Amino acid sequence: MKYIFVTGGVVSSLGKGLTSAAIGALLEQRGLKVRLQKFDPYLNVDPGTMSPFQHGEVYVLNDGAETDLDLGHYERFTSGELSRFNNLTSGQVYETVLQKERRGDYLGATVQVIPHVTNEIKDRIYKGAGDDVDILITELGGTIGDIEGLPFLEAMRQFALEVGHKDVLFLHCTLLPYLKAAGELKTKPSQQSVAKLREIGIQPDILVCRTEEPMTNEMRQKLSLFCNVPVKAVIEEMDVETSIYELPLALKSENVDDLIVEHLSLNAPDNDMQVWHDVVRRLKAPSHKVEIGVVGKYIELQDAYKSVYESIIHAGIANDSAVRIVRLDAEEIEANPEKHLASLDGILIPGGFGDRGTEGKIAAAKYARENGTPYFGLCLGMQIAVIEYARHVAGLEEANSTEFNADTPHPVIDIMEDQKDLTTKGGNMRLGACPCHLEEDSFSFDAYGVPDIHERHRHRYEFNNRYREQLKESGLRIAGINPERDLVEIVEIPEHPWYVGVQFHPEFQSKPNAAHPLFANFIAAALKYKK
Repeated sequence: MKYIFVTGGVVSSLGKGLTSAAIGALLEQRGLKVRLQKFDPYLNVDPGTMSPFQHGEVYVLNDGAETDLDLGHYERFTSGELSRFNNLTSGQVYETVLQKERRGDYLGATVQVIPHVTNEIKDRIYKGAGDDVDILITELGGTIGDIEGLPFLEAMRQFALEVGHKDVLFLHCTLLPYLKAAGELKTKPSQQSVAKLREIGIQPDILVCRTEEPMTNEMRQKLSLFCNVPVKAVIEEMDVETSIYELPLALKSENVDDLIVEHLSLNAPDNDMQVWHDVVRRLKAPSHKVEIGVVGKYIELQDAYKSVYESIIHAGIANDSAVRIVRLDAEEIEANPEKHLASLDGILIPGGFGDRGTEGKIAAAKYARENGTPYFGLCLGMQIAVIEYARHVAGLEEANSTEFNADTPHPVIDIMEDQKDLTTKGGNMRLGACPCHLEEDSFSFDAYGVPDIHERHRHRYEFNNRYREQLKESGLRIAGINPERDLVEIVEIPEHPWYVGVQFHPEFQSKPNAAHPLFANFIAAALKYKK
């Protein structure tokens, strides 16, 4: 087993997660089995209760773990299926340590950061790998110098000493800021960042420099000298031109995979990266183009619907089509839907919580239904479709979800039975992969090509089965059912060109070289609608 630790300095949001994922993709192409994990120093037990304004989307795994959005990058770039052991927060660490202390596991010893907290972190490094993995890549969130990150860095230092430095590689991401007034890149912040890391006892083996301008050889030599890193291991990582999926090829051109294979003494033949070349070619020179409107309430936040946006791009790749994503504020649509929606080739409503913007989303679903515009509703987007259909087709005036109106006369969406008595918020929704049986005469079956699927969930409210027959009689197709709990998972409008709402989150199982079938069919329908 070999280990790569990825740290960051100078500023946050450098793209450590994407860098880690791209390195995982490079190493997989060389025949190695790779697994990635994320250490987050914040004290939250998981990101499940954190605001999208602060943290972006919550990424859900098959086992129901609510995790950091970087795990989405890990799964999109590599083939390894992740679990709750692949995301660790300080909150989880301290919670576990205190539970052990209460049980008497430490036999009355004074509980301290070293060794008890660091031992818990090291134990998770071992657990994060799983079976038959060649390389575990561990990314540490935040930046060097953050006080909450110190126990994780100390655990990494100890871990490298225990397993042997020949089996461990430290990769440090840093920023080379460009000063416009001086007309040059500056290396001093990176030097200080590495100095801080070395004070802790960690010497980086590879330095990845994020930059908007090309580095000079002189600059590489300067960073090599002051950071004690070989010149060939000072890596330029410029902003990619078109898409994040160019990053594996960009790092390949800097020979990052060769450096890793050499340092860790791996037997891994080189690869021409044809899979990634094909992805990038389709992104840069597509044959078609469509416009998809995403109607939400966090449209100003790039990371709030990260997996949705990426899945739409994947579907464009599958259909050899560029996709222009039009972000639409749900609150602005309600007054005049046609003004905002008429030019679109498809409409998508993603998941979410709370009643803000719901009437605008209902107006968007109504517009798509009445005008034959392909519609795709995810989680809340499916519930919105049901509410709209109930109101305007089934004649159930004032139909709503009890999440938005507890006194609605027609609660076509209601809280799940096992959620009614819960008083806490974290980690107790309907979470993770669940089975679904598809009706063979449906858009969904056409997309999947099989009758039984498993998809990831994250919700508290569901389709109210008391209204199932009434809505079916009015023309709504129940296209997918959970066979274990008889829950409605997919609704469709059969006479529509393509109108699908799903209770689950298919965006969590899409990759650039393997688009999710529902997203792929949605974009195909949008192309047909445009023509």
